[in-house]
Amino acid sequence: MRKQLCDALVARAANPDMVFLTGDLGFMALEPLQQALGTRFINAGVAEQNMVSVAAAMAREGLEAWAYSIAPFCYARPFEQIRNDVAFHHLPVKLIGNGGGYGYGVMGPTHHAIEDYGILLTLPHMRAFIPAFDEDIDGVLDKAAASGDPAYIRLGRGEPPPGFSVPAYAPWRQLLAGQGMTVIVAGPLVGTYLAALQTLPDALRPNLWVVTELPLDKNEPPPALLEQLASGRGICVAEEHVRRGGLGSELALYLLGHEIDPGPFHHLFAKAHHYAAYGSQNFLRAQSGLDSASLLTKVAPGR
Repeated sequence: MRKQLCDALVARAANPDMVFLTGDLGFMALEPLQQALGTRFINAGVAEQNMVSVAAAMAREGLEAWAYSIAPFCYARPFEQIRNDVAFHHLPVKLIGNGGGYGYGVMGPTHHAIEDYGILLTLPHMRAFIPAFDEDIDGVLDKAAASGDPAYIRLGRGEPPPGFSVPAYAPWRQLLAGQGMTVIVAGPLVGTYLAALQTLPDALRPNLWVVTELPLDKNEPPPALLEQLASGRGICVAEEHVRRGGLGSELALYLLGHEIDPGPFHHLFAKAHHYAAYGSQNFLRAQSGLDSASLLTKVAPGR
C-alpha cells in the first residue's frame, strides 16, 4: 500500500499546511511526495521519539502533520511521546506505520507489529485505521485528515483474489453473504480468505465482513451486522493482532454490553512474536492459525 499512500499524499500536497515527517525511511518509494512538498517533507532521521514530538508541536500550531515509519518504530519506540505529547493534548497527528502485523516476517520479532492498535487505542482520543485493500487508502486518508483526533494508520498489503471487485471504502463492508456464521476480519487479512470462502455452498458460506476503523465506540457495527449476529449462528473474528486488546476482545465486550448472544464465539489471532523459524508473512500467519485452512475449520468443520 506504500505506493498508494504516496500517490494519495501527493494529491493532498497542495494544502500549504500539510507537513510530512519520516524516520529516515521511504527510499525508492516516497520521492514523488518529497518533490511535491519540498521543505515540508522532513527526514527526522533515526529519532522517532523526537519525530513524534516535533509532529505534535506542528499540529499544535495548526499544521496537518503526518509521521511515517516502519510500524513498530512508529508506535513502540516513541510510545511515551505519543501518549504525553499527542494523545494527552488531543492533537491530530496522523501516525503511519508500514508493515502491520507480520508484514516484516523474516526480520523477526523486533519488526512484528502485532500489538499496535491494541496498545494505541488505550490512549485517549486515539483512532486506528486498518485499510484492507490498496483502493482504501484515499478513503482512509480523507477520514483521518478530517478528524480532529490523533490517528494511527496501519499499512499492509492488499491481497484480494484475482477478479475480485473491491467495494467503495467504508468502515464496515460485507464482502460475502451466506447462511453460515458471521466472520469479521480486521484489515487486509480478509483478502486471503475470499477465494476459499467464495467456494463454499450457501448453507456454509459465512457472512463475511471487514472492518477498517476502530475503536467501536467511534465506529459501531451496522444494524445489518448486528441482526446477523443476533441470529445465534456463531461468529469468528480474525485479526493479525494479539488476543489482548484487539478487535476480538473489544467486540466481545460490545456484544455483552448490548445483550447480543451471537452463539459460538471463535477468535483467530496472532499467537506469538517468537517462532522457531521465520519466513514470509503468510508463513507466520499459518504458524498462528490465521491461514484459510484454519478459518475453514471454524466456519465449515468436517467439510
